[in-house]
Amino acid sequence: MSAGRLDTPWLNDPGPRRLLALLGADGEEARIVGGAIRNTLTGQPVTDIDIATTCPPGETMRRLQAADIKAVDTGMEHGTVTAVIDGHGYEITTLREDVETDGRRAVVRFGRSWQHDAERRDFTINALYAEADGTLVDLVGARADIEARLVRFIGDPEQRIAEDCLRILRFFRFFAWYGRGRPDAEGLKACARLKDGVRGLSAERIWAEMRKLLAAPDPSRALLWMRQAGVLSLVLPESEKWGIDGIHALMAAERALGWQSDAVLRLMTLIPLRTDVVETLCDRWKTGNRVRERLVSVSQTDGVAPDMATDDFERLLYEGDPQAISDRMRLDIAGLGPEDAGARSLVGLLDHAQSWTRPAFPVTGRDLMAQGFDSGPALGTALHALEKRWVESGFALDRDTLLADVPVPE
Repeated sequence: MSAGRLDTPWLNDPGPRRLLALLGADGEEARIVGGAIRNTLTGQPVTDIDIATTCPPGETMRRLQAADIKAVDTGMEHGTVTAVIDGHGYEITTLREDVETDGRRAVVRFGRSWQHDAERRDFTINALYAEADGTLVDLVGARADIEARLVRFIGDPEQRIAEDCLRILRFFRFFAWYGRGRPDAEGLKACARLKDGVRGLSAERIWAEMRKLLAAPDPSRALLWMRQAGVLSLVLPESEKWGIDGIHALMAAERALGWQSDAVLRLMTLIPLRTDVVETLCDRWKTGNRVRERLVSVSQTDGVAPDMATDDFERLLYEGDPQAISDRMRLDIAGLGPEDAGARSLVGLLDHAQSWTRPAFPVTGRDLMAQGFDSGPALGTALHALEKRWVESGFALDRDTLLADVPVPE
């Protein structure tokens, strides 16, 4: 059961210590569970600390309120309450086991068995518990799998997937973040056999999982295995005839040039960047307006010539979408390879784009109205002509020079 001791500063944070003491008093038990332990042992950042307890949800809520801790019902029917201490949320879940599942939702029964609670979780690496003093409690062989970087279903993989088909996507997502070498063979076979289950998942859940997968340090191996298992073509049919070779080139460029990971840019390598394609994808996945606008914009933006002069490049940035232009440049640099002469020229322009500040056009409509223009189409035409002249000057002409040549309207 014991798998050593966790030595980490966050165990001494006032929030977790207070909650473990509060929920572990008077015959009850409470332990840290899941991601915080997994990430600590794998050297990943810890962003959330979750707690499992024998306290029934109502009792958890009562204890929190009695201790003057803000308690939020975030799923009491499934045993989950969120405690908020100093602005930080801690998810607290009562020990439970599944009574009935349909591949998407589960009916749960609350209990007091840590073994049963561990066995209902998805992967061994997510089922480690830690006592308040850092003692690790391992009921499913999690510590060995973490050390081996093995993402393995708890128990029978097909049964775990039948309980919740989202676990197919989670298998590949966790492999992208924590796996090494080849995926667990039995888990991979189960995902391939039951892959049609992803058809019943909501668009939001699919996009959330894919976005997390694409944000992994290197998602390329996970995507390759998703493709081989037939899962990728179900959730991202746009990639089926397009292929995924582009992700490998982008990863090489990221490593060589120190680019930060960008899930949306990585998605661009997996699909044809045509407006109709990206709009269909964004509609299906319900990606939200920000992602949609970025993908549509890059689909309507041409690449940059490596030998483009700096002045011309700045005019392009001013008149176009700097984000889309930068996205196109990164994709082109990756496609050429960082050592290519053209790619090196593009890198120089890209660096310039990152430091470039959009200049402010010095003339306003009010300036032209002071010259005798009325509000209307003529004013807009004159203002646009002045801005064009200013841009062509390399943004050099000042307000007075521009206004001096404006013809006074009759």
